[in-house]
Amino acid sequence: METTKIGKYRFLAEPFHCDFDSRLFMGHLGNHLLNAADFHSTDRGFGMNYLMPRHKTWVLSRLAIEMCEMPAAYDQFDVETWVESAMRYFTARNFAITSPDGRTYGYGRSVWAMIDTQTRQPADILAIHDGKINDYIEVDYPCPVDRPSRVKMSAAAQRVEAVRTHYNDVDINGHINSVKYIEHALDLFPISQYRDYFLKRFEMAYVAEAHGGDVLVFYLEQTADGEYSIKITKQVDDDKEETEVARGRAVFIPKA
Repeated sequence: METTKIGKYRFLAEPFHCDFDSRLFMGHLGNHLLNAADFHSTDRGFGMNYLMPRHKTWVLSRLAIEMCEMPAAYDQFDVETWVESAMRYFTARNFAITSPDGRTYGYGRSVWAMIDTQTRQPADILAIHDGKINDYIEVDYPCPVDRPSRVKMSAAAQRVEAVRTHYNDVDINGHINSVKYIEHALDLFPISQYRDYFLKRFEMAYVAEAHGGDVLVFYLEQTADGEYSIKITKQVDDDKEETEVARGRAVFIPKA
């Protein structure tokens, strides 16, 4: 079994995972980070393939990605990932995204929970292999970006979109894929926004589960120059009542 604390995994910015500017979509980068997290935890004995037969799984609670630049089409890039802390119900995991020659593209921070797949209630992370996750905690490796913030929304937030979810939105855990929220949220901005501005940072905090067939309702509020807060609610079975499922934050800077 792998014993190092930091995992490093190589990926490719496949051309059809890139936007009109030939840069990797933020959503696809998010998928690569989640895959790296699974590879890392699997190598160390607490991955999904170990947990799911035991009716447990990891769910993403918070994610923040902050980039200096995005990998371009056909670029290879590495994702390093490590566990920064572990408690009974939550663990913090960090990411560094670099080029093979050592150039830094950006960093990510995330918070994960373990749940019981039968009850959908929190499960004790430290009960897995008698808390062996603590053997892999790395506190000295740098991740020089802010932790996910608490996204605030005011009454000025505008309802801007409603999206019914379908087959391609649902993941291995049977609920809406964490990255699908990101992709739908980033579609709230016009293409011209991405021509003129670079998405410097994106955050998402997941509050509750949504499932295939639910309608996701998106609220948007500009909070500062280039900064936006996003609230996502769900409507189930065409019920008009809305339940909040996630909040996000997008920070854009002008392109050079």
